[in-house]
Amino acid sequence: MHSGRIKVSSDEAAAEYRRTNEEFETELAALLSQAEPLLAGDAVPAEGLPSIEPAAIAVELGLDEARAAADFGRLRRSFAFKNHPDRVAPHLRQRAMVRMQVANMLIDDAKRRAAAKR
Repeated sequence: MHSGRIKVSSDEAAAEYRRTNEEFETELAALLSQAEPLLAGDAVPAEGLPSIEPAAIAVELGLDEARAAADFGRLRRSFAFKNHPDRVAPHLRQRAMVRMQVANMLIDDAKRRAAAKR
């Protein structure tokens, strides 16, 4: 009987990890380049506007700390509760959408890295 286990060599896993990391970087760069004209090229927030910079969002999410797999879902929900486009003022919706997309990409990447370490 088949055990249902999937056998993957460490070389294949490492190659897949590198490929997904490269895809993440490409997607993030594309997202930020699309967001620039929508946000008047202002990546540095004006007074009172939340940042769309990935580094600032990562700090806000607390992704610099080691996390268990279950924590990523909690992080995503908590961030969405505070930043979802449906929950902000109309003039901030475009920025909120970009922030949510960047946060989701950062969380997915951190989740992938955490799974690769196990």
